[in-house]
Amino acid sequence: MELQNLVLDVEQQIEIKAAVGDVFESLLRRLGEDNTTPDEKAMPMRLERWPGGRWFRDLDNRAGHLWGFVQVIKPPTLLELHGPMFMSYPVSGHLSLRLSQVPGGTQLALRHRALGMIEDEHRQGVTAGWGHYLNCVKNDAE
Repeated sequence: MELQNLVLDVEQQIEIKAAVGDVFESLLRRLGEDNTTPDEKAMPMRLERWPGGRWFRDLDNRAGHLWGFVQVIKPPTLLELHGPMFMSYPVSGHLSLRLSQVPGGTQLALRHRALGMIEDEHRQGVTAGWGHYLNCVKNDAE
């Protein structure tokens, strides 16, 4: 297997006409209770807002899916998560969400990197999925 087939590296950014703190809160809500799929289906998650906190989908009755752990949280400018995210197979991932003040608002930069046996379906859908997420954060904050 070639190295390029084992690596995922997605970078996206968006400018949002809102204050950094408002965008950060929108980002946390969208990773949590207000999460939706790209086809707008509700998929609420839980995000424990401290280092080592879990990011997971709670299906009740002790069922669910662990997406990752909070590696770094520095409100309102940085959130880093690590774990398999939406991939339930041998993979290790890292998601970085950086916010910076720009004229007229906030720039939100996303970088998702993963290493493992990444399935083609996930590789093809990840860019659109994160794009949907960024647009939701933008719509919520503005």
